Amino acid sequence: MQIKLYDLRKNEKRLTQKEIADYLGISVVSYREKEKGRIAFNSDEMFELSYLFNEPMDHIFLPRKHQFGDNNKQHSGK
Repeated sequence: MQIKLYDLRKNEKRLTQKEIADYLGISVVSYREKEKGRIAFNSDEMFELSYLFNEPMDHIFLPRKHQFGDNNKQHSGK
């Protein structure tokens, strides 16, 4: 799950999934699956959401390997 995105949408902007889906021009079902981390956002959608929430993309979106709690692997920077 994209936890930061959920928090921004629900608690800070108080927007529904439908409102975000409409903003992105996608279906509510598609947005829901993306917010849950089951489907990846494309780069255009990430830029749009970054703009909407006035947050850098890397503050909103987690790498897919971290969405499901797999944060035991350390990034070596190599």
